Order: sequence, then structure tokens, then C-alpha cells
Amino acid sequence: MTSPFDLAGKNAVVTGGAMGIGLGIAESFVEAGANVLIADVDEGAARTAAERLGQGSGKAAWMAADVTADGDGQRMVDECVAQFGSLDIFVNNAGIYPMVPALEMTPEIFDRVYRVNLRGLVFCSKAAASRMIEQGRGGRIINIGSIDSFHPSAVGLAAYDSSKGAVLMFTKNFALELAPHGILVNMIAPGGIETPGASKPLQESQMAADQMEAIRQQFVQQIPLGRFGAPRDIGNAAVFFASPASDYVTGSALVVDGGRLLR
Repeated sequence: MTSPFDLAGKNAVVTGGAMGIGLGIAESFVEAGANVLIADVDEGAARTAAERLGQGSGKAAWMAADVTADGDGQRMVDECVAQFGSLDIFVNNAGIYPMVPALEMTPEIFDRVYRVNLRGLVFCSKAAASRMIEQGRGGRIINIGSIDSFHPSAVGLAAYDSSKGAVLMFTKNFALELAPHGILVNMIAPGGIETPGASKPLQESQMAADQMEAIRQQFVQQIPLGRFGAPRDIGNAAVFFASPASDYVTGSALVVDGGRLLR
């Protein structure tokens, strides 16, 4: 019997796929049999990730791309089709989260957050959906939101939180729009995930190492399962949304947070 989580023969794009959650998603997809185009602003990291993942059941390719650049969404779609023949799955993972209190926010920081987290996601989704409609066999768009789409987790994330709340509403509305075409649109809402860049906003705020560790420990204590998640935890959720296992699911948000929102 074929597994309901089998992605053999499917072709996917993962934005911000060279590291962290994006890499975890790309890795899970390849292991499930999908071919994956890793798109990332860090060209070297994208190449390295694709070379490593290319040893799995599926194939991996890479390209340098910036979701804030007009036209790069279409470039990603075109490259996936050129590399693998079609586009079946598009994951909007690229995102930034500078920690700046709203009272210290500049228009430049706010606009940058929205260009990456929302505007880039919207127009990448448009490019992906247009190709899927043209192909005529449906498809999957998976947006990476956050538990902060539902509830703020820290002071200093006002721009990030509002952008991720908007991702939730865009996911629902776009799911409604694309349902007649058989294209499913869903969102994953990660909680605290242990990645190389997870502490970057704290570092950029010039917080001392002991202060950063105290914040980290305080966050862990609020997670009922008692640990941070791993990129693979999000990758497994993405496989669910990309596979036949979720054929009757659209416009939904799956929270993957170890129970953090329970408290």
C-alpha cells in the first residue's frame, strides 16, 4: 500500500530553505520522495544544503532568490519547472523577526518585516498558484506563520507578530479563492524551534549572553513538553500538508509548539 505521506513524483519550492526550519522542511520533503528547489538569499548556504540533501529519495536543487524582490517569486516557480518539470508544492518559509519595541520602531524596520514576512509571501503565493492553475492538477501552498499569529510571545515583536497575524488571514482567504482549482492553502504555526538563527534577534539587540540564556530558559519553562522543537518537527508537519494525508484540509493552521499556547 502507498503511504498517505508519500511525496514521490512531487516537486516543491522552499523559500529560506538553506537553514533552520526551511532546511528541516526541505530535508523531510526529500526523504518523503519529493524533488526540492531550495531558494535562499544566501547562495552558498543554498548550494551546500542542496548538495547534502541530494543524496535522499528525492532530488535537490538550489537558487539564490530574495522574496522581497519583485519577480523573484516567478523566478522560483520557473526554475522549479525547469529543474523538475512542474510545481506541486510551494512553501513560504522565509521570514525575519528583529526585536524592536514599538516605541523604538522605525518605518524602515517595519517595512522590511512586512516586505519579507507578508508581501513576499503573498506574491510568491500568487506566482505559485498561477502555475498550479495552468497545470490543471491542483497543488499545495504551505505558509509558515507562528504561535505569534495567535498570541504575542515577547515585547519587541510587534511588527513580527502583526505580520504573522496577517499571514494567518491571508492563508484563509487565499484558500477560499483557490479551492475551486483544487489548490490547498494551509499554515504551520511553529513555537520555539532550536535553530542556528533562533538567538539572532537577541544578539542584534546587544543583550548579554547571560540575559539571552535567562530568556531562553524562561521560554522553555513555559513549554509543557519541556523542550524546544527541532526543524524536523516542522518538516513533518509540512509533509502532512503536502501529502495526500491532508486532501480534505484547507485554510487551516496547525500549531506545532510543544503545548506552549496552552499556558
